[in-house]
Amino acid sequence: MKLRAVVSFLGTIAVLVLLWEGYKALGQATGGVWPGTSVNLPVRTNERSMPHSWDIVGSLFAPARRGGEDVLLVILLRAALWTWRSAVIGFLVGSLVGFGLGVLFVRSLFAERGLMPYVVASQAVPVLAIAPILVVGGGRLQFPNWVAISIISAYLAFYPVAINTLRGLRSPEATSMELMRSYAASPGQVLWKLQIPAALPYLFPALKIAASASIIGAIVGELPAGARGLGRAILSFASSFSSAPEKLFASVLVAALLGLTFVGFVAVIERLTVPDALRQSDDAGPDGGVVPSTLAATA
Repeated sequence: MKLRAVVSFLGTIAVLVLLWEGYKALGQATGGVWPGTSVNLPVRTNERSMPHSWDIVGSLFAPARRGGEDVLLVILLRAALWTWRSAVIGFLVGSLVGFGLGVLFVRSLFAERGLMPYVVASQAVPVLAIAPILVVGGGRLQFPNWVAISIISAYLAFYPVAINTLRGLRSPEATSMELMRSYAASPGQVLWKLQIPAALPYLFPALKIAASASIIGAIVGELPAGARGLGRAILSFASSFSSAPEKLFASVLVAALLGLTFVGFVAVIERLTVPDALRQSDDAGPDGGVVPSTLAATA
């Protein structure tokens, strides 16, 4: 299974590189138009707009600036660590808030009907509009930049966790709930021994989405904050895109790898936390009836 995952990952990278280089070769061969037409390609394929993939990778191991000593990869890794710190805090806070909302909605139909519309509507507000407000407001309150950035990450992370937690907590079969009640189980015992274990196959996919969303939130939050993370690096290299486009693409590549690493970390925790029976039933489909019945029998 691990070998298959590695081969799949490397194969995906190879396909993406072939598509990138194939598109570039097509544009250079046809003069930037679709073959047999006069319609321009959506992206220019010259060296200033679309460098070769090997030039992007090679720029990681070259000095970031002329006469400088720091290699671009070192600079981007330092920025990635700073971004990851804010993203982790936002991920933890957002996940706890989302999980708490899910539990609250399961316990109280009144709270769900009253708050769910606001939870859904919150995701319609562009994060680019929220980020400057939080950064400026945090600056006036003399908060460190990472506080506002973490709040933005939490803002993007809490929603998928809240929705999937709610769905997961409601996934046990009615017969399993009745069995717990026949044992005179308290609401807290039902929650911890039946509903939360049943919600794990729903919760961890949401946590993976929240992990990647927290990275995006941290990068977006760093743009108005001027923090020394990947957001600042991307903004800096974007200003010199016409002269060194490969550096901007390298920054985006490191940001993508940071997101993949974070999601992979959550996946490892899932394998260590979720029992095999739950993961197998999740593979067969999260709405299967095996999970709640098994949990109720072992509670």
